[in-house]
Amino acid sequence: MQDAADLVIVGGGPAGMRAGLLFARAGVDTLVLEKHRDFLCDFRGDTVHPSTMEIIDELGLLDAFLARPHQRVSEATVRFGGRDYRIGDLRQLDTPSPFIAMMPQWEFLDFLLGAACHCPSFTLEREAEVAGFEEEGGRVGGVRLRDGRRIRARRLVIAADGRGSAVRRMLPVRTLGAPMDIFWFRVPKALGGDGLRGVFDPGRILVLINRGDYWQCALIFPKGQAEALRARGIKAIRGEIEAGAPELGDLSAVLTDTAQLHLLAVALDRLERWSRPGLLAIGDAAHAMSPIGGIGINLAIQDAVAAANILAAPLLAGRDVDTLLKPVERRRLLPTRLVQAGQKFAQDRVIGALLTADRPPTPPLALPLLDRFPPLRRLPGRMIGLGIRREHVRSPATSA
Repeated sequence: MQDAADLVIVGGGPAGMRAGLLFARAGVDTLVLEKHRDFLCDFRGDTVHPSTMEIIDELGLLDAFLARPHQRVSEATVRFGGRDYRIGDLRQLDTPSPFIAMMPQWEFLDFLLGAACHCPSFTLEREAEVAGFEEEGGRVGGVRLRDGRRIRARRLVIAADGRGSAVRRMLPVRTLGAPMDIFWFRVPKALGGDGLRGVFDPGRILVLINRGDYWQCALIFPKGQAEALRARGIKAIRGEIEAGAPELGDLSAVLTDTAQLHLLAVALDRLERWSRPGLLAIGDAAHAMSPIGGIGINLAIQDAVAAANILAAPLLAGRDVDTLLKPVERRRLLPTRLVQAGQKFAQDRVIGALLTADRPPTPPLALPLLDRFPPLRRLPGRMIGLGIRREHVRSPATSA
C-alpha cells in the first residue's frame, strides 16, 4: 500500500477542496483525490451563498474570489399561476457579500485550488477515482483506486465525493424521497433580464438562472419520467418550455436535440451515521440535498469548515481523532435535518402537488404576503443566504 498522507480527502468538489485548503492551511499533510481530469463538469451546482463568501472573507480571499467571472443575485421572483411574486431579498443581510454569486463551479474550484496550492502540505491528484476503502484491524486506513492502487491515510480519510460515494455502501442511508427529476439546459439570452426566476404552472415548473449571456434553465417533471419525456421528442419539450417562459422567445433554433437536456435525478437523503473509525463523510456523501434553494454546495462547505475547526489542530498534534468524528456529525446534523425538512415540505406540498395538478392552483398564502410587504422578504433571504448554524473559520493557520 502506498503511504501517501496523514489526511486523504476523497473528492475534489466544493466540500473536498474547501476541506483540503483548510487542513493544509493548518499544516496537516493533506492529499485530495479527484476522479476527473479537470473541473469542467457542466451543470454542477454553482450558487455561492453569502454564508460561503463570509468564510472566504475570513480567509482574506474575498476580493480574489469576486474577481472571477460571476453574476450577482439579490432577489428572487416566482411566477405562480400566471402572476409574478417577489419572494426573497438578500440586500439587507449584515455580511460582506449580501447576494448570491452565480459562478461556474470550475471557476470556484480553480479558485480554491489556487489558494490551496500556496500551502506546502497540500497535494491534489487528478484522475484518481476511489472504488472503496481499505480497512486494517477494524479501522479505515486508506482507499482503493479504480486503477488498482491502494493509498494509505496515516491519520484519517474524509469522504467528500458526493451521493455516489463508496461510503454509502458502508454506512446506513435514510431516504426521504423526491417527487421530481430535472432536465438542465442552456438558452442564449435574447433579451435582458437578471436574477433568479421560477415559473410554477399546473404540470410544469421551470427555473431560469441568469448566467450573463445565457439562461441556465431547469425543467422540473415527475420522478422517473425522463425517458417518457425524451420519447415525446424535442419539439414537444420545446413547446412546454416556450409556453411556460415565453420571454425566452422562439427556441426552434436553440433546442434541437434531446441530448441537450442533462438529467439530474433528484435525491433527498442522509447517512444515519457519518463516521466509523478512520473515516468521516461530509457534504453530499453524508447528505444528498434537493436543488431547492441551491443550498447543497453551501451546506457541504459548512461541513468542511466544521470538520477543520474540530479536527485540524488534533491531527497536526498527532492525536487520535476517532473520538472527535461524532462531534463533527452532531455539529452539522441539526442544520442538515432542518434544511432537509424544509425541502421535503416544499417538494411534497408545493412541487409534487403542482406537477400532478390539472388546474391552476391557489398560490400559497406566503407568496402574496411576501410580494406585498417587502420587509418580509428579508426572512427567506436570510434563511437561504446565511442558513442555519453557519460556521466561521477557527482552524489554525501556519506560515510554513
